[in-house]
Formats: sequence, structure tokens, C-alpha cells
Amino acid sequence: MSVTQRHAEELLQGARELGIELSAQQQEQLLAYLGLLIKWNKAYNLTAVRDPDEMVSRHLLDSLSVVPFVAELGDNWLDVGSGGGMPGVPLAIMFPERRFTLLDSNGKKTRFLVQVKLELKLANLEVVHSRVEAYRPEQPFDGISSRAFSSLEDFSNWTRHLGSVDTQWLAMKGVHPDDELQALPTDFRLSATHVLRVPGCQGQRHLLILRRSV
Repeated sequence: MSVTQRHAEELLQGARELGIELSAQQQEQLLAYLGLLIKWNKAYNLTAVRDPDEMVSRHLLDSLSVVPFVAELGDNWLDVGSGGGMPGVPLAIMFPERRFTLLDSNGKKTRFLVQVKLELKLANLEVVHSRVEAYRPEQPFDGISSRAFSSLEDFSNWTRHLGSVDTQWLAMKGVHPDDELQALPTDFRLSATHVLRVPGCQGQRHLLILRRSV
């Protein structure tokens, strides 16, 4: 199955419900990304969502739901455990003036991400094949995002060396993770919680923004 007109309409309508107006180029790139995801998922198992009809809401719109919060933050971003590229690829499409590094330890997934970068001509996107603990960039990131990557405790501990007191950590979660918040490292604190209302998604979605307290 390939990308259809119905997918295009669902993407535009869902983005509008999120308060986002997509340019023609952004819509084209997001749909091209969806097409690559559908094609490569058959062989590479990039995502547990197998039905292309579900991918618009559960991948594209879910990623776009954090755009208003990313818009307020810095220019240099890391997407940890990026997998099939959510939310990193849609965010790179939405913010071409910012830099996004997508990191994953799975070679098949980073090969896919490199193909996405090339085919969508995303000059602001860098793909890194590495374990997060071993990654040593030249400077701390302004923002670090994760989507269904790990517990908040592990997310904080594994990426501590990649940020600073000015960095904001954005964790995309389903049900509000009260237990995980209790286990946060002592040098991290919850800065904000936002309920995400993703068009077409039935379950709960939350964005938790963490900061270093020291």
C-alpha cells in the first residue's frame, strides 16, 4: 500500500486541528517520509504500527503535536532512540532552520534514517549510529527529545552528559507516568506537563519537560 489522497487530507486536517498550517513543501516531505516508512517497514520492522492508515495519526500527527513546545526552545536538538525517526524527522521538516541529530543504536534503523535524509534533502538532519551512553558531541544540546524510548529515570541518566542546565528534555509518553516521576534522579526536575490531544489517537498522550536542577 502506498500513500493516498486520503492520507494527504488526513494529515492536513489533523495538522489544522493541532493549530499548524503546513506549507506545500512540508506536506510533500511529510507524505514522502510516510511513503518511505511504509515501504521500509515491511523489511526493517521500523515500527509496531503495521497499518499505513494508522501511521498518519500515530506517527506524523503524534510527532507534530509537540511542535508548539519545540518552537519555544533552542536550535540544536537531539532525538534519542529515534527508531523510525519520530519525532525527529517531522520536527526537522517543520524547523528547517534548526539542527536535528537523530541517534539510534540499531543499524537497520539508522540506515533507514540516512535514506530519509537523502531522499527528503534534509540538510539540517544528522544521523548517528551509537549507543547513547557512548555518544560524545562537541557541545551540549538545547533540547533532547524521546518518544517511547525508556523510563524517565533511564532517559535522564543516559542523556545527562548530552545537556546542560539550559537544556530541556522532552519526553513523549502515553498515560501520565507518576511512578516514573517518583524515580527521577535528584538532579532532574519536572518543569512542565502538557496533555497532547492528537487527532485520530484514542489513548492518552502526555509531554513531560524536564530540566537539570543543578
